[in-house]
Amino acid sequence: MNTPLRRVGLTMLAMVVLLLANATYIQVVKAEDYSEDNRNQRALLSEYSRERGQIVTQHGGTILSQSSKTDDRLQYLRTYRNGPMYAPVTGYYSWRYGADGIEAAENDILTGEDDRLIVRRLSDIITGRDPRGGHVQVTIDPKVQRTAYNAMVSHGYTGAVVAMKPDTGEILGMVSTPSYNPNNLAIHDGTKQEQAWSRWNCDPSAPSCDQNLPMVNRATEMTYPPGSTFKLIVTAAALENGMTPETPVESANEVVLPGTSGITLENYAGQYCPGSTLADALAYSCNTAFAKLADELGAQKLRETARAFGVGMDDLSIPLGVEESQLGPLDSSAVLYQSGIGQRDVALTPLQDALMSATIANGGVAMKPQLVKALLAPDLSTLESYEAEELTDEPALSEQNANLLREMMIASEANTSGPGKVPGLTIASKTGTAEHGADPKNTPPHAWYTAFAPAYDPKIAIAVIVESGGNHGLAATGGTVAAGIGRATINAALGAG
Repeated sequence: MNTPLRRVGLTMLAMVVLLLANATYIQVVKAEDYSEDNRNQRALLSEYSRERGQIVTQHGGTILSQSSKTDDRLQYLRTYRNGPMYAPVTGYYSWRYGADGIEAAENDILTGEDDRLIVRRLSDIITGRDPRGGHVQVTIDPKVQRTAYNAMVSHGYTGAVVAMKPDTGEILGMVSTPSYNPNNLAIHDGTKQEQAWSRWNCDPSAPSCDQNLPMVNRATEMTYPPGSTFKLIVTAAALENGMTPETPVESANEVVLPGTSGITLENYAGQYCPGSTLADALAYSCNTAFAKLADELGAQKLRETARAFGVGMDDLSIPLGVEESQLGPLDSSAVLYQSGIGQRDVALTPLQDALMSATIANGGVAMKPQLVKALLAPDLSTLESYEAEELTDEPALSEQNANLLREMMIASEANTSGPGKVPGLTIASKTGTAEHGADPKNTPPHAWYTAFAPAYDPKIAIAVIVESGGNHGLAATGGTVAAGIGRATINAALGAG
């Protein structure tokens, strides 16, 4: 063979090798990336050729999300019943913008791609049946969700409500307002999808933008200063470290922050605490007592107790991701004073605030919050059921101290205003009025209410936050703004009132 022919042969061989390498790279190395790329029309059409499974409630079997047959290129349309009410739970399923919420977290079950459904898929191929996805059963109680949502929306409040079973961690209600309608993202009209997405995900300064960020799940994705609701953790730390409800505490109307040039921290409205014990301080929410108490306990003890309640966990999943709650640096006495009343750098999600009350209600044991009760096959047989699981290795506080704290919360509820109190129903609660913003003294505070009931046989624990005082302005308090919503939610769960 002469030299030119040999060169041509080697060149062709190199090209064949490169072609094989490229095909291998595309079909093996990058196959999954291309398959999951939302620009891949073949994958999209394949996914929409199967009936996606339903999202249903454990209580009453209410269908929250389902798919129906269409006559267009995308063979199934996803629809949501009471879309805005349940959007924080279901999320959305969009051919253009992907998925969120349970639609994303349990996508493999809903599409039928989960390995546990492989026998079903093979059976469909053999018998010629239309392939279908499995179903997701969520822990939500529709009457709890509906009551909490309507209470928030009827007042035009921005905020969140979370309700859960203390002994199992099952989430009975998860509301975030204002909300959005996932049907507008599921529709097959791309222009309408884009209009909705642009309105809800935009520059807040734009004239057409919904500045309330309705697609943010405030229950799990946002943290807030918890205000006086955080005093429950400080009290738990005090009880676990040898104090009792009768332990004397500070009762002055104000204290000077250590290490500062006369900066003071005051009780609400500058009042003296009506009592001088730890029980009095929680019942009347005396800031000066808890400021000094936090400093006396110190950063380590506060962190240990908070951690046992779930604060600081960065991997909590329900299975939706949950933003980490935190205490901040706690690196000086002045910081501890402010942190002891739930201010400074303390930041909790509403889910975490509900978990505080649920833990106390459950004898001091924190249970892992859970939004999914069971995963079901297309024929409704159970693939997996979720059992109650303790959140941490050690209790947040002993059962004896949890019972003491319950009594102190009952006394707090007796001093809390607002509607919804039902004769014969004992609620254990704590309110919070949290300053925030660049000018906190002139910014309406966040209003909090966290509670559980019935106090001696707890069936539900809740947390409510109303951002920036709702419609009460600077006069807003947890009692006047949030407590009524919390009690209405409790009453709905228990069939009271």
